[in-house]
Amino acid sequence: MSLQPYIDNLEKVLVLTADGRTLTGTLLSCDQLTNLVLKDTIERVIRPHDDPEDSEEVPHGLYLIRGENVVICGLLDEQMDGEIDWAKVRGNVIGGIKHI
Repeated sequence: MSLQPYIDNLEKVLVLTADGRTLTGTLLSCDQLTNLVLKDTIERVIRPHDDPEDSEEVPHGLYLIRGENVVICGLLDEQMDGEIDWAKVRGNVIGGIKHI
């Protein structure tokens, strides 16, 4: 499936990267290698259950993700996303992938 409709409509997307990061932002551009350009990018740092610190959202602004680092890119449901208190979300670390 092409990501072009997301670009045309300035859709907000969620991207999981090969090193386990979770990023959200507005998709501005992509190419045949799945290099992505996001604006208003936020990285979600989800803490494990035993970590006393709250989870956090770190703003990155304009952000380029190399295609080789993109595991998945999908449309973000902004209404549902806005109802979640991300500081209170806990979970296990996704972890990275291994290239064989």
